[in-house]
Amino acid sequence: MKDVIHLLPESLANQIAAGEVVQRPASVVKELLENSIDAGSTQITLIIKNAGKSLIQVVDNGKGMSETDARMCFERHATSKISNTDDLFKILTFGFRGEAMASIAAVAMVELKTRQANDETGVQINIEGSEIKSQEPIMCAEGTSVAVKNLFYNVPARRNFLKSNPVETRHIIDEFQRVAMSNPGINMSMYQDDLETFNLKEGKLAKRILGIFGKQYQEQLIPCSEEVQHVTINGYIGKPESAKKTRGEQFFFVNGRYVRHPYLHHAIMNAYEELLPEGTFPFYALRIEIDPVHVDINVHPTKTEVKFDDERTIYAVVSAAVKQALAANGVTPSLDFDLDVNFTKSKNSGQSDNIPVVSGNAYNSPNKQQVRNWDKLYPDAEKAKKWESEFMKLKPRSDQEQQEKEPMEIRFSSAANDIEKEKGTEKTENQSQQIKKTLQIKGKYIVAQIKSGLMLIDQVAAHERILFEKFMARLNSGKGNSQKLVFPQTIELSTADATLLSDLLPTLTHLGFDLESFGNQAFIMRGIPAETNETETGSIIESFLEQYKMNNEQLEQNQHVRVAKIMAKKLGIKEGQVLHHEERQAIIEQLFASSNPNYNPDGQKTITILNVEKLDELFR
Repeated sequence: MKDVIHLLPESLANQIAAGEVVQRPASVVKELLENSIDAGSTQITLIIKNAGKSLIQVVDNGKGMSETDARMCFERHATSKISNTDDLFKILTFGFRGEAMASIAAVAMVELKTRQANDETGVQINIEGSEIKSQEPIMCAEGTSVAVKNLFYNVPARRNFLKSNPVETRHIIDEFQRVAMSNPGINMSMYQDDLETFNLKEGKLAKRILGIFGKQYQEQLIPCSEEVQHVTINGYIGKPESAKKTRGEQFFFVNGRYVRHPYLHHAIMNAYEELLPEGTFPFYALRIEIDPVHVDINVHPTKTEVKFDDERTIYAVVSAAVKQALAANGVTPSLDFDLDVNFTKSKNSGQSDNIPVVSGNAYNSPNKQQVRNWDKLYPDAEKAKKWESEFMKLKPRSDQEQQEKEPMEIRFSSAANDIEKEKGTEKTENQSQQIKKTLQIKGKYIVAQIKSGLMLIDQVAAHERILFEKFMARLNSGKGNSQKLVFPQTIELSTADATLLSDLLPTLTHLGFDLESFGNQAFIMRGIPAETNETETGSIIESFLEQYKMNNEQLEQNQHVRVAKIMAKKLGIKEGQVLHHEERQAIIEQLFASSNPNYNPDGQKTITILNVEKLDELFR
């Protein structure tokens, strides 16, 4: 029988290894930056073009390589970091597997220039698809320059799976930020298509954080430190009020290496318990220094996952450090959340105990008369009473009064047809109905009487459907209605977010935003969509950027759909919002004029019919 097992060719083996190490341009950036740090560099420059697909170049002033080492670095499992098994348990460098350069060279065209301090000349090596094309002496600066061109040029399938430039750029910026934050003592800069994106000078961690995310972070940083046996923790955490709805600004560094660790992330979230708005995540950048014998970093090819020999102790130390930092800065949950200290006085202060205590939006007063006791709240009581009486004149009519004094009828041609579709029956002959009266239940559902019984509409889902179709029409036509702001707003972003927003400007313009760049990290907002409140502008822009921060690949599949969904959710009416009769009528009319009134953009039902038979069953 013929032998079937054979050794793979070196080039093919390297391509297979590249599948684990080089997943996208950002993977190359990470490996090259870490090599520069291991070389003792004090200045590192990253240059990318076409989101890294055409060029990724890292230039450093490290110790460089000899001619032999320059050639050997492209061999598989060739490394200067370890020489025996014992070295695996005391690793303090970044690269040690000896796979990165070989894997990169297998799927790209690589140009390496390097020179050591004591050498008069350096060496240049050109390699394509693991094949050495040239090697020659050259004059070059001390250190190393690695240029990776045409990534995945020989693996078309892998190149086709790369995402658009904004998404791939976001990944590259993420990797650059992680390396820069873990090494604040190194000058680091980044250029994207010949434009400077970052220029970070050496300094302490706080300076590096502000350099990356912007000066606005200065007010929200809280120092955090703790030292116990074998473990030292230091860094910064964010104030609870600055927490964001998406992840992406949470950083753990173990012995200078960025790692992901869900267990330790839970420790921090536990420390913030009862301090964060629901569904938000705080900023943190914590460095954990630990004896390398107690941590295993060799558990994943990209080395972003680590294992501690005593994770429970590390968990407790991290949680305690964060709690202590929050407490030291006066950020702790109050024992009495209903008490507003701004309106209470001690008995020794001489103030009357009859002054009502304000809690939230309601008075903790036994009766309304006490609430209206302006004489005890303000010295100028007569003037206050006058203003109160004037205010009562302007008070809106109650919902019941509104219904009694306004027209009750609304007509729409396609309502019956769509309702019958919901029931799964055939069309009725009557294609129009009259809704003479509507009710609202708990600020959630709109109820209307129809010929067959009762129709219940989820007001939130219905309004999302209405707005979604409106925004989709604008995006598809490229024409957005905009209302000018009386006072233009300035939006300041981090360098990374400003880069992403620049890519989103055409889409936002179609929606009705009048937004233009105003410097490297600032934008001027001159107009907003007609449906938008000025106070919501910042949160909507943030929502768009969050889609990229979370690496939401669905955004790539149909950007218009995703963007329209964001707008609909942000601007739609909310649960608990009281609607007057004419507003409820408008929602019903516009809902049935939409292409799919039965479901919101996420597939949630908007309408339920309770026919007379179902109502009869409730009483039998």
